[in-house]
Amino acid sequence: MASPDTAKRHSPSTVPCFAAILLFFSSLLLLFSSLSKPPPSSPATDHLLTAHRSSHHPRCDYSAGAWVRSPDSDPIAARYSYASCREIFKGWNCVSKPNAVDLLRYRWQPRGCHLPLFDPLRFLRRFRNANIGFVGDSLNRNMFVSLVCMLRQVAREVRKWRPAGADRGFTFVEYNVTVAYHRTNLLARYGGWSASSSEGDLESLGYKQGYRVDVDVPEHTWMEAPLFHDIIIFNTGHWWWAPSKFDPIKSPMLFFEKGMPVLPPITPEQGLDMTLKHMISYVEKSMRKNAVKFFRTQSPRHFEGGDWNQGGSCRHEQPLSTEQVEELFSLDKNGTNVETRLVNKHLFKTLEGSSFRILDITHMSEFRADAHPSTTGGKKHEDCMHWCLPGLTDSWNDILVAHLESI
Repeated sequence: MASPDTAKRHSPSTVPCFAAILLFFSSLLLLFSSLSKPPPSSPATDHLLTAHRSSHHPRCDYSAGAWVRSPDSDPIAARYSYASCREIFKGWNCVSKPNAVDLLRYRWQPRGCHLPLFDPLRFLRRFRNANIGFVGDSLNRNMFVSLVCMLRQVAREVRKWRPAGADRGFTFVEYNVTVAYHRTNLLARYGGWSASSSEGDLESLGYKQGYRVDVDVPEHTWMEAPLFHDIIIFNTGHWWWAPSKFDPIKSPMLFFEKGMPVLPPITPEQGLDMTLKHMISYVEKSMRKNAVKFFRTQSPRHFEGGDWNQGGSCRHEQPLSTEQVEELFSLDKNGTNVETRLVNKHLFKTLEGSSFRILDITHMSEFRADAHPSTTGGKKHEDCMHWCLPGLTDSWNDILVAHLESI
């Protein structure tokens, strides 16, 4: 945790003796407080991160606001300094993008309140001895890399270290802060399924192959994460509407519960609801009461003119207008990017009444069609799903820290 501010010292000639003695002992107490470290079995985050069940949101609604173009002197420009961070996936490096210089000149301004920029040194000091986990698909990896790269700028010693099941992780040695990423596409365990020679329930309905999704079994990559992390950020969504992977005819998602197929077979939307219900219950039973659990809302895609494999593109060089956002994401239009708000409807409904906090980044991100890698990175198709780094996901981490500070 960050050390308390040292009490100001006054000249004995100007302070009464009794007050000076009180001030002296107060200073000693503050000094001992700042030097004390909790044992490994009791993370320093324990008293800070006690969940207040009565309020799952900070006083400021960070999801409502506007992108404001900042002057060149704005500190936000300093984030360019981590552009060479080795953790940035090649496809997310946008140095050669036409609008690369302008990408970070926009600052998110919430309506009616201030969103401070992420301070990596303050973060490491404040969350000393904490374990922080990102669990989800590649969009959560996008956010994980953003956080790691910003922390690397001020850390003297960083070691690669992966908690059980994690895809990758780092420990910032001086502060004993570990940040890890656990990759999972659906949260639930899934794998290929083929009809057996014996006539089962699915075979009798004509199913020959597909993907078995066990809605009540966490994928092994993150099963132990709730036991390890003090702060955990989940996401899922993009893979649930992925016909190129789960073709509804050739390779449908077949849902199982308690080892048995769910009959009659259900749709991916219904499967998502069941999975979210079970996974949220699993995490709440597994994690300590004073740990902090976030579920990040859906990250919007910005494909126009077709999906990623249909020639879709996102070649904007500045944020969208409110009208453009509604045209692109309205559920009534049922467009290419409809999954964004659709997933959120399921998410909000399932999280109601849980101890999870919602990290709502969707609406603020809907404006930033300019912040995707697009044609950079050497892919055969434009990337209008992931985000450039440095870039938008830095602002997600601004909001994450603001939530933590409000607890």
